[in-house]
Amino acid sequence: MIDWPAIEAQIGEAAGTAFVSQRQTRLGGGSINTAYRLEDSTSRYFVKLNRADRGHMFAAEAAGLRELQQAVGLRVPQPLVCGEIASHAYLVLEYIDLQPLSPAAMTRLGEALADMHGVVATRYGWERDNTIGSSPQPNARHPRWHEFWRENRLAAMLDALAPAHPALAREGDVLLGILGDLLAGHRPEASLVHGDLWGGNVAMDDRGTPVVFDPAVYYGDRETDLAMAELFGGFSPLFFEAYWGAWPMSDGYRHVRRPLYQLYHLLNHARLFGGHYVAESRRVIAQLRALS
Repeated sequence: MIDWPAIEAQIGEAAGTAFVSQRQTRLGGGSINTAYRLEDSTSRYFVKLNRADRGHMFAAEAAGLRELQQAVGLRVPQPLVCGEIASHAYLVLEYIDLQPLSPAAMTRLGEALADMHGVVATRYGWERDNTIGSSPQPNARHPRWHEFWRENRLAAMLDALAPAHPALAREGDVLLGILGDLLAGHRPEASLVHGDLWGGNVAMDDRGTPVVFDPAVYYGDRETDLAMAELFGGFSPLFFEAYWGAWPMSDGYRHVRRPLYQLYHLLNHARLFGGHYVAESRRVIAQLRALS
């Protein structure tokens, strides 16, 4: 049972005015969390719920949303409050009436993402770990990009997959050994990246401003966001034309780094769902090993 009065009290305290919802509407679209729209006569809020032990996940998401608010030209939901009450963890965000991206908004998204990637740090990683989907995502800082990608991304996923998929893990370990060669000479800036940029995590608001949400934030190679955007679809050619027009593609992206960065998300899907993602991960590993 959801303790709505307790959550509403936290909303009122954070907002500075008492809030008692008149309507609680269950929303669809998510596979990890349960989502609701809470509203009274003047205010609406978006509320995510999960088990109480997932509170750290919501705290990291709220911090990631605040980090993304450095971007210009993007709208990022404002986090209000998060915590744990009884058997539930909760995250309360401003409610945005999301709509599919129009062609103009798709172009604006590409331009704004390039601008967001101009926000840089001195090292790769982030101040805290977070999650990619429901999988832990370590963000320990590294001075060298290939080390960050090897240790915090591919090795972490392969270690988690090894008990259930030992052949995949063995093949992946060979890839880890040649990662420095595959990324030799590639020294990207440590850009602010969304981290989970697929079509289900972007939309526009009622003014046509692009909105991004559900991030897995860290500072890394900007191309990781582009590779993810190409992996599962949902972005029109207008998005890519706008992005690459604002910040041209670097040599080696198409044939080396795009599959290398997409592999991380394929491994995560293999971890979460198994099935054909295991075979697809092994195929990409073989493709990358053949490049060395």
